[in-house]
Amino acid sequence: MSAAAGGPGDGTRAVRAGLPEPVKHEPTLPGPVFAAHFHLPGDPTGPYTYGRDENPTWTHLERAIGELEAPDEDGVETLVFASGMAAVSSVLFSRLRAGDAVVLPSDGYQALPLVRDQLAAYGIEVRTAPTGGDAQLDVLDGARLLWLETPSNPGLDVCDIRRLVGAAHARGALVAVDNTLATPLGQRPLELGADFSVASGTKQLTGHGDILLGYVCGRAGEAMTAVRRWRKIVGAVPGPMEAWLAHRSLATLQLRVLRQNTTALAVAQALRDWPEELGVRYPGLPADPAHPTAARQMRGYGCVVSFTLPTRARADRFLDALRLVDEATSFGGVRSTAERRGRWGGDAVPEGFIRLSVGAEDAEDLVADVLRALEESAR
Repeated sequence: MSAAAGGPGDGTRAVRAGLPEPVKHEPTLPGPVFAAHFHLPGDPTGPYTYGRDENPTWTHLERAIGELEAPDEDGVETLVFASGMAAVSSVLFSRLRAGDAVVLPSDGYQALPLVRDQLAAYGIEVRTAPTGGDAQLDVLDGARLLWLETPSNPGLDVCDIRRLVGAAHARGALVAVDNTLATPLGQRPLELGADFSVASGTKQLTGHGDILLGYVCGRAGEAMTAVRRWRKIVGAVPGPMEAWLAHRSLATLQLRVLRQNTTALAVAQALRDWPEELGVRYPGLPADPAHPTAARQMRGYGCVVSFTLPTRARADRFLDALRLVDEATSFGGVRSTAERRGRWGGDAVPEGFIRLSVGAEDAEDLVADVLRALEESAR
């Protein structure tokens, strides 16, 4: 995550991303603009006309995310949404029509089965493939859109973005990558050839577990125009306060990511060395099956570690014994969280499967807490 030749480093970029030119006596980051409408005499020309279409606070945030997702590319457009699923839906439903085919991950985020059902109801053929092993190659022919989630949530499998993009584009398909778990500091899908980078800003991007947000980043043109039109039609726009809080949070993104990723590796190593076999998954572990591909395309491996305890009861005892880790869903926050993922019923995981989101606590404290809870839960 150091500076590229001729450009600023990730920390510098995160701190300054999207800020307007300095104005004497004005704040560095302008406050949120609360406006349903704007003064608009004469013809309705932009940039700001109506609060469902655009807002100055969104503009600053969109520029900031674009600078992080594609710092070395011109002509990239970013659109922010009310949630990650609003962003996901905007790409899928703006690009697909009845009779089209789409390839989705079979092991992705638990809301994707709901999306699959809705796409099928609209007459769209939905094909699925697991993330690992680039299995998507076998079902690409005739598809209009390939949707990748890498690393996958919650299983942490990884696919080769550049390889799959090449195969998809050769067949005339667009490629969208869910970049939520990696963040723009860990992975830049557009640099790997993808057409869209989509993410939930609810997670590590903003990092405090207090806002819902999503975004779509892509090269300006017809595809992003369609995404913008979808956002207007469904009104899936963020509030100005949420957008402002998100932009404020970006300033610490690199600090949080470095701390959380480093501690996640320490936790994963401690779990791997535990005398029980826990099926630990973390792409940063050299022995992890996803590591070779992740090392080629990722700049950081994320804050999520997964492992499996033998039974549901053991998993529940483990979670109850934790003192520094809150039992909660979602991930990426500065306070560590964990959950037995099977409690939701939407993921194909064992009953004892644990998804652990590593926060910003001291690594030694967090590792000690996890190991103590493992020991206590085994009694």
